[in-house]
Amino acid sequence: MLRILLLSALAALALAEPRYLEHQAMQERVVGGQVASPNSWPWQISLQYLSGGSYYHTCGGSLIRANWVMTAAHCVDTARTWRVVVGDHDIYTNEGREQYLSVSTVYVHPNWNSNSVASGYDIALLRLSTSATLNSYVQLATLPPSGQVLPHNNPCYITGWGRTQTGGSLSAQLKQAYLPVVDYNTCTRSDWWGSTVKNTMVCAGGGSDSGCNGDSGGPLNCQVSGQYVVHGVTSFVSSLGCNTIQKPTVFTRVSAYISWINGIIG
Repeated sequence: MLRILLLSALAALALAEPRYLEHQAMQERVVGGQVASPNSWPWQISLQYLSGGSYYHTCGGSLIRANWVMTAAHCVDTARTWRVVVGDHDIYTNEGREQYLSVSTVYVHPNWNSNSVASGYDIALLRLSTSATLNSYVQLATLPPSGQVLPHNNPCYITGWGRTQTGGSLSAQLKQAYLPVVDYNTCTRSDWWGSTVKNTMVCAGGGSDSGCNGDSGGPLNCQVSGQYVVHGVTSFVSSLGCNTIQKPTVFTRVSAYISWINGIIG
């Protein structure tokens, strides 16, 4: 079975080592691409955990309501004190646009199994203690209609914080990378991901650009009818390396979970 690298910066700490998963404790980020214009992805959040009196970035996420965030289950399936930062660009500098919001409740999908990320269900919702203030730096993500599947090569961008290459140095600013959709028929070929990928997932990329650890939970922002729609929640890559050829970044397909999302947030 192909070995999988979860994309949470805490994966090695937060999860027992499953049979076929490999994790790294280092934070890593979008491989390739470029630094995004500040606040050009205004629904992007930084998910941070408290340790030793300070907060540290571990995952991304998307602001889907003023008091709700969507992220990956593997980011939050261990009890910690969490906070969400909206309006951020440089996670080590307070630029005056940030809002720091505590998390009151974590809803991990009930079918999530930390020992089998390839089974899917890598999605979670965070209820915030207070609502974010929407402005030119902080906006809500648009989600797709239930069941929508994008065609091969549909243009999308991954966004996130972390390292610029496997084992590389950490960059503090939000990055973006162009990752076109790889359709299900292609991604499940034996020389790509094979049966590891399920139809509740989205593959994107497969070349020199990819997601990496620390990008988990963040959005796959896809161009649909003239606007960006969050079609994916960043989930995993190959343990051979974040940007291994023909092993595209794999995302939870948001459109497969719209009814679950609506059932939680009402």
